[in-house]
Amino acid sequence: MSEIVEDAFLGERLRIRQPATGYRAGSDPVFLAASVPALPGQSVLELGTGAGTALLCLMARVPGLNVTGIDRNPGHVGLARENLGLNNLNGTILEADIACMPRSVTSQRFDHVMFNPPYFDRRTGSASPEPDREASRSGAAGTAAWINVGLRRVKPGGTLTFIQRIEHLPRMLADIGAGLGSIRLLPMQPRRFRPAKLFILQGRSGSKGAFRLLPPIILHEGDRHLSDGGDYTKAANGILREAAALTLDG
Repeated sequence: MSEIVEDAFLGERLRIRQPATGYRAGSDPVFLAASVPALPGQSVLELGTGAGTALLCLMARVPGLNVTGIDRNPGHVGLARENLGLNNLNGTILEADIACMPRSVTSQRFDHVMFNPPYFDRRTGSASPEPDREASRSGAAGTAAWINVGLRRVKPGGTLTFIQRIEHLPRMLADIGAGLGSIRLLPMQPRRFRPAKLFILQGRSGSKGAFRLLPPIILHEGDRHLSDGGDYTKAANGILREAAALTLDG
């Protein structure tokens, strides 16, 4: 693994150690964690936890959670465990592929399952020369497998939540099929007049509730980038700096 750096998240509430090169967590896992409607005492499973950024952001916002993270990269697993200790948090991080998880995971269901699946389809893109980055981008199992595993592990009435690039939305909705109801879809626009690049999708297992397309969240002020610095909107800044929740339901 490459050199390790330590980054601050949630207005320096968290310190996260992660690789300096290759896949490096930014704002996506923070928005994912903010959107999970977990309550103290509930259980959460994250598939592909990486260095643990999303799990730790969720734990920082909601105390008393029972969290489990799965990742197949031993270096990331070690960092996630280290980051729990660094921030005085408790959780279980396991080294495993989502297609072959340990009995301790497959024998139970969770109140909430979340994931930030690989972004790029290897059928339409070129591979990265960095193995860790390529694994985080391509996902040999495919996003359908992530959805399938998530649906099997979430409790009836529990939530499945993920963030992904907007071009994958049609395929992922088809993969969900009838497995989720009360689906909430939140487009994420970089700026007011720019098309959405990402979306967050959340649904409830066993629900028959209607699909809702939510108004987009705008991430940056202004119509174009003028200078480096914090030009996040008030809503985005509250999530990224103040550990605010991103409510998708109600």
